[in-house]
Amino acid sequence: VADRRREGAEGGARGMTGWRDVWDFDDLDLSETRFRVRLDDAESAADRAAVLTQLARIEGLRGRFADGERLLAEAEALGETEGWVLVERGRLRRSGGDEAAALPLFEAAFELAVENGDVFLAGDAAHMAALVGDAEAWTARGIELSSSGDRYWLGPLLNNIGWARYESGDFAGALAAFEEALAFRADDPERPYARELARYAVGKTLRAAGRPDEATTQLERAVAWRS
Repeated sequence: VADRRREGAEGGARGMTGWRDVWDFDDLDLSETRFRVRLDDAESAADRAAVLTQLARIEGLRGRFADGERLLAEAEALGETEGWVLVERGRLRRSGGDEAAALPLFEAAFELAVENGDVFLAGDAAHMAALVGDAEAWTARGIELSSSGDRYWLGPLLNNIGWARYESGDFAGALAAFEEALAFRADDPERPYARELARYAVGKTLRAAGRPDEATTQLERAVAWRS
């Protein structure tokens, strides 16, 4: 389950000009400092609003939901980033324990992104909706879109559905999703952590499926990388 939550925290608004290099989810203070610099350098209301959505996300990860909502209200007032406001507001609701309130926000963000042709935002919204709603249906929608455009979200989407199947006892289905995620991650040399996280999921599922020798091989490789 922890691995599933991790995927829910990754990503960022890459569709708003390469913010994966700004985010460090292991150091929220550093991430905030970087985004504050971006905020000071923002040349338009739209750029400023976009940065505010990510500062709101940081507050949500800290558990400061009221502060996050205040920043989203500022972004909303500036306009231009309605889809990201919806996604980040949904994340605040989910982190605060209100998944029922989060789902319609992710759904609205997805529909808006599809309407605007923003595949990256649509993938993010679909992968978040899969965490709080119908995992199979939302994963399928996200994968369909991501396969024909920006493929970044394929890894998180496959990870989401893999853990959903694992938790339901469908180890064969979970293994299929995790193996596909691992194959996808293997083609992304810039994110070795994500690749080994996918390998760990494969190993854990193999063990749960009664295939300990194969599981050990995968888990030892994941441990060796961390060493």
